Amino acid sequence: MSHHFDTQVAKDDSRLNILDMYLFAGATPDTTAMILTTNPDAGIFAPLTLHPEGIYAFRFDISGDATEDVVFKFVFEEPHHVGGNPADHAQRFRVVRATGDEIPGAGGQMLAEGIVGRSVHTADGVQAYVGRSAELWAADAFGFFTFVNSLFAEQRYASDAFEHGNNLFQGRNNMATVLEIPNSLLQARRVHAWATASLCGHAPEVQVYRWGVPLLTHLYLSKPDPVGLAQRFHETAPVDDAALFGSAVAEFVKTLSARAGRVKDPAGYASIVVPRLIPAMLPYEIGSDAEFSTTRFNGRPLGADAFDVMLSLAAGTAVSDGVGPDVARIRPEFPYCGLPYDDSEQAGLRPLRELIGLSY
Repeated sequence: MSHHFDTQVAKDDSRLNILDMYLFAGATPDTTAMILTTNPDAGIFAPLTLHPEGIYAFRFDISGDATEDVVFKFVFEEPHHVGGNPADHAQRFRVVRATGDEIPGAGGQMLAEGIVGRSVHTADGVQAYVGRSAELWAADAFGFFTFVNSLFAEQRYASDAFEHGNNLFQGRNNMATVLEIPNSLLQARRVHAWATASLCGHAPEVQVYRWGVPLLTHLYLSKPDPVGLAQRFHETAPVDDAALFGSAVAEFVKTLSARAGRVKDPAGYASIVVPRLIPAMLPYEIGSDAEFSTTRFNGRPLGADAFDVMLSLAAGTAVSDGVGPDVARIRPEFPYCGLPYDDSEQAGLRPLRELIGLSY
């Protein structure tokens, strides 16, 4: 639910729904790894392919102006049948690096190419992978909606919302798009990163989804009025975040922290929190240990419980839903993403989109 199904595009085509982004030092010395996840319920209620007219991009600001300077794009071909079996698909992809005039569209310097489901390792130290992985986002989604609805509908801090500790995302898979690169390709020691999904077929590139920090749209832009903030977020870029979303995020933090009652000056507290979230980008010191906590954002490791972090940060006090990522499935080596759940572990699952839809 970090960014699950929060636009009509995501509801219509889960391949364009960026769920999460992770950024951390690779296991290979002097490398950086990045992961974005899509396709909630991949393999049972969503496809194991990506959109053939989609551009899935990791964007890096290295100059401090909230505008991308270096972009790594995954571009996919049409899936095709294998061995005459209509149920068995293969899909090729390529990875390119773009700077300057090559940033718009699908152009750039070729780094790697491969097939979905297989890792690619190049002589230049680039590694790429696209395939099914375990969902590492953990959240009591029903408790979350109770928590948010109580804040606005009842003007109360629902401290009892997470008493059941039910992880709606347990046992589910997604599609992970993974890239590990030599640090030299980033040309910086400190970066700010975000991810996008765009469509770029016979027309110019159109961005349809953006991920900056966990829960930004579902939590920090959750106030019913004004409407359409989440949709606007996905269509825009970090450089415009302060003007478009800064006041809404500040108001939400002020409201929630005041209701929680642990902050003496909610407005002052909001003024400290907002710069960590707006512009919506992950800061990262290249080569350092990633950390995602209430005190520090420095990339994002796979095992961090970002749900608790983002709620606690907004409330100004510790909030826990009683569940956490299934860290035992995280791989220590490339491609790092969680080992996928098999058919027996997924028996009886209902579609996530149906369950989240029932929650509103």
